[in-house]
Amino acid sequence: KRYMHNYNFPPYSTGETGRVGSPKRREIGHGALAERALVPVLPTREEFPYAIRQVSEALGSNGSTSMGSVCASTLSLLNAGVPLRAPVAGIAMGLISDTVDGTTEYIAITDILGAEDAMGDMDFKVAGTSEFVTALQLDTKLDGIPASVLAGALSQAKGARLTILDVMAEAISEPDEMSDLAPRIISVKIPVDQIGAVIGPKGKMINQIQDDTGADITIEDDGTIYIGATSGSAAEAARGMINAIANPQMPEIGERYLGTVVKIANFGAFVSLMPGRDGLLHISQIRKIVGGKRVENVEDVLKVGQKVQVEIAEIDDRGKLSLVPVLDEAASSGEGGDS
Repeated sequence: KRYMHNYNFPPYSTGETGRVGSPKRREIGHGALAERALVPVLPTREEFPYAIRQVSEALGSNGSTSMGSVCASTLSLLNAGVPLRAPVAGIAMGLISDTVDGTTEYIAITDILGAEDAMGDMDFKVAGTSEFVTALQLDTKLDGIPASVLAGALSQAKGARLTILDVMAEAISEPDEMSDLAPRIISVKIPVDQIGAVIGPKGKMINQIQDDTGADITIEDDGTIYIGATSGSAAEAARGMINAIANPQMPEIGERYLGTVVKIANFGAFVSLMPGRDGLLHISQIRKIVGGKRVENVEDVLKVGQKVQVEIAEIDDRGKLSLVPVLDEAASSGEGGDS
């Protein structure tokens, strides 16, 4: 279950006193109604892979707080950055009936108050978007209500719902940006036959991505990958590394990377630019990092795990990459030491 709606109706909301504890039958029912009204417009798990818990707290009541919860929930979800398919509003309709000249007459009432609910013959809650109804609840004290009366009440409810939606749109009409403090969960789809490449032998590749970015990665059998991170930049970095493996693009000469030294050899250092893509930083190029001085041992300059800014200088016919270090202007102008 991805969406949970808790509805609280404390005694003080109607000017009463009483015990505040576990939810009562009424609160559970109203929460279920508000939840059902919003579920049809929630984004898919692929679009928004979060679980959502919404709490509606009634501070004062003289009408339908369940429909008020629907309206307030739409506003709060949009404010939190949830990309709803459409805003939802709710309205409570009432009914007064009496016999006039031997004929039963009915009058539908829009947005009933507490007294109209208590004295009236119907409590008809209607929630929905501007296009369709998402939830209904009907309580009546009558033995039956003519279909034409219900149809009229539904039509009257639509007019009221559209008015409320217009007022809500003036406050917020599009999802806001998510808070910088909110954890990021994003998803990426890869071909199923590339799952093994992303995981790597004994989990080497996926562990490297998680270590480098700090993100948590979950892979589903259908190729959907969920990336969780404490910041958007970390999540995007992990997504980029995954795409580089599953949807590889050939690097081009002149592209720059912040690489990681993964292996040291006598003739240079191998630098990982992205998962599955390494390049050689030759010892002759490593000299530039130390101002052009002779380098006897590569390990005196670079260590495994060290980050180094590099640029692709050459790509041979077999796709192997030759790298050069990227130096700041001061370091570049100071080159030309011992040879």
